[in-house]
Amino acid sequence: MARLRARRSRYRLHHRLATSAPAVIVGALLIVMIGGTTLFAARVLNFLGAVTGGASISQIGQAVAPNAEPGTSSIAYKIKHRETINVLLLGYGGNENDAPYLTDSIMVARLDTATNRVALISIPRDLWVGIQYSNVNGTYNQKINAAFEVGMDESGWSGRLPRYTGRDGGGHLSEDTVGHLTGLTFDRYMGVDFKAFRDVVDALGGITVHMDLPLDDCHYPDYKNGYVNHGVGPGYRCPPGAGIHYKAGDYAVTGEQALQIARSRDAEQPEQATDFGRARRQQMIIAEIKKQALGINAIVKAPQLMNALQKNVRTDLTIDDMAALYRWGGRIPDSSILHFALTNDNLLEAGNCGQDYGVYALCPTDGSNKMIQSYVANTLPPPAVTRAHAPLQFFWSGQLPDMVNGVADLMKPFGFEVADPQSPRVRVPPQKTVIYDFSGGAYPDAAEWLSQFFGADIVAPSQSQPPAFVKDNGGFAVYLGHDFGSRWYNNNR
Repeated sequence: MARLRARRSRYRLHHRLATSAPAVIVGALLIVMIGGTTLFAARVLNFLGAVTGGASISQIGQAVAPNAEPGTSSIAYKIKHRETINVLLLGYGGNENDAPYLTDSIMVARLDTATNRVALISIPRDLWVGIQYSNVNGTYNQKINAAFEVGMDESGWSGRLPRYTGRDGGGHLSEDTVGHLTGLTFDRYMGVDFKAFRDVVDALGGITVHMDLPLDDCHYPDYKNGYVNHGVGPGYRCPPGAGIHYKAGDYAVTGEQALQIARSRDAEQPEQATDFGRARRQQMIIAEIKKQALGINAIVKAPQLMNALQKNVRTDLTIDDMAALYRWGGRIPDSSILHFALTNDNLLEAGNCGQDYGVYALCPTDGSNKMIQSYVANTLPPPAVTRAHAPLQFFWSGQLPDMVNGVADLMKPFGFEVADPQSPRVRVPPQKTVIYDFSGGAYPDAAEWLSQFFGADIVAPSQSQPPAFVKDNGGFAVYLGHDFGSRWYNNNR
């Protein structure tokens, strides 16, 4: 079995939303914008052939005919029949990077075509998994970002299954590796490198971003194994003026500047250096790219956009897939996009994941992945749940108090008003989780969803007196029991 070369990106991010999603938006946009004209026909065919691995004029004609009957395996068919679609989005360094095919961004996009919503779930690149690339050589235990490289490396890794070879080998191996973790089956994948991201923003004439907080990072890397503007490595004192600097306010930014704002992870400001701070900036950039790409002047940018994407995007999305995504996705407001992330604040923990050698990785708290799979399966709850904004608080009186903090973090993206969790001094938790409803039945959909997720009964305080430390919050109080603790840790603690 070949080993990965001793190269890796010097820049580690837990989740980068901005390096992947713009390609889907812009790629789908291009199909519809230029499909009705013959002026760009040859250029379009060349672009689509490069991005999708081959295209014909007849396929282009079918893609821009919204009334054509879609094939049963197509994205258009799933949209027509209001099915959920799972797309894996990958961001990788590309040829500018010393490890071009290690994925720095891994994101699951779940498209709920019945309710016109999207759930974006970020997967950290350092998550330790088994990469099952062969029936002969077994499983390669490594960080999840290596799956794409294993599938793209034609010089080694003998015994790879046919699905994991060729142009889409890396994408398909990433799909199956992330699928084993999350329990999802992916319909398609799309990968885009950093150059494509920068070039797309520049082809659009730049974008406008709003920084609600300043961002100063003297540890931001350049493309020459150093750091931007006389910066230094993490852990070293910042020289005056070194690195990247953005004050609070509105900016018209270039592609390189947008990438800096999206990628920065060692900012001087604590709020900007967290996973949440990065995700917020990245989500803002995605929204601005979408707004610019869907603008009325986007048609004149088509040639530049094709140049930006052609050599730096890989996907198994077909032409009609992209056209269908554009027709459906153009109706989705930003408020209908839900953002989730697996981090060491919830279902993961930092460690060596049972390895004998010194490795830093993120390990699932539940080695069976069942808790992760349950969470991912619930990322498209009934719309009434996320609209309710019901008050919610958690209590846990057992050992390992980190669990209650992780549970509270998991619930925040669902729209609940989550209060700080409590760990009362009582060290005998109930055997079974109990959910106290202090709302008087004001949130029936949220109550039903919480009951299903936690496998617990909803109890009114008038029916059963809650413990003294559980106070009326006008919403829900969840007193976690041994049953949920066993699920969280898979009985390993």
